[in-house]
Amino acid sequence: MRPFACPNCLRLNHFEVRVCPDCAATLGYDPAIDRFRHLADEGTTWKDRNDDPAHLVVCANNNDFGICNWLTTRDAPGGMCRACRHNRTIPDLADPAVPALWGKVEEAKRRLFHTLIRLGLPLETKAEETPTAQGLAFDFLYDPAAVQGGAKKIVTGHDEGLITLDVAEADDAHRERVRLDMGEPYRTLLGHFRHEVGHHFWSRLVAIDEPRLEAFRALFGDERADYGEALAAHYSGGAQPWTEDFVSAYATSHPWEDFAETFAHYLHIVDVLATARGFDLSLTAFGGSDGDGQVAVEFDPYRADAQALAAEMAPVSFAMNAVNRAMGQADLYPFHLSDAIVAKLAFIQQTAAAARVS
Repeated sequence: MRPFACPNCLRLNHFEVRVCPDCAATLGYDPAIDRFRHLADEGTTWKDRNDDPAHLVVCANNNDFGICNWLTTRDAPGGMCRACRHNRTIPDLADPAVPALWGKVEEAKRRLFHTLIRLGLPLETKAEETPTAQGLAFDFLYDPAAVQGGAKKIVTGHDEGLITLDVAEADDAHRERVRLDMGEPYRTLLGHFRHEVGHHFWSRLVAIDEPRLEAFRALFGDERADYGEALAAHYSGGAQPWTEDFVSAYATSHPWEDFAETFAHYLHIVDVLATARGFDLSLTAFGGSDGDGQVAVEFDPYRADAQALAAEMAPVSFAMNAVNRAMGQADLYPFHLSDAIVAKLAFIQQTAAAARVS
């Protein structure tokens, strides 16, 4: 995503900031305007860069745990912001290792929600759920045995709109160990969120729409194939080979996982390109989105079609990988967007566009 200006002094800041490093203003993110506000009038009023006030308060998770930097309305359910109101369970904070891990989890979740809100996707809570609108909720649990290298007791996954995530995934050493064990080129907290929310939006947008479901099956395969057997085959080495038709090895295991992996990748690309645009980066070595060497001035990753996204991602990812290699690091973007993958991305982009509520 783009950098965010302090409304008091205009210094550019990261999305997670709470206090501006330059002017020391207390900052809060307002999703209604997609900007930060600062606490003015001796700490009594949240104002934007034009000094216009808003009747907002900090999220209850900031008051209670110091864990959120978003603002919300005074009548918000439970005093929670648009991201935190989806939490059903928070981890047991009695373990001294948990608060810092949970803080990293919430930072990743807020980045997820920023993208989902900018895309205009429907975001019902479980309290707002209807027979045709599945709500989204999170259970954040902690498994200390997993961090210590023992057998996992908590499985990150999705079930009818409920996403369970082991906050041990926020432990860098544990996550890297699992990444190597699973043979994954890319494993991050934010990636977990984007993958699991992909399962939610499959249920929320695809499964309930018969024409869209048939189009899904034509691209991703028939999801009625036994899921348990498919995963067992994948983990036993009996899965189909990873080809350029899939964005990852895990995507080959079952059509549901193919959709979730591709959905996550769609969010990766949108956010990377939004970040590049936010810093006014122009990379035309491979040609612009229309192939003529020029970057479209009004290119908006949140509204662009998949072909434009893929064309723009080529030079940006090449540059990102070159910078990482200059620092002796592995490629930041170890992926290749084949025509088959772009077709799947197009299905997801079009599904998201059709569901846009804002």
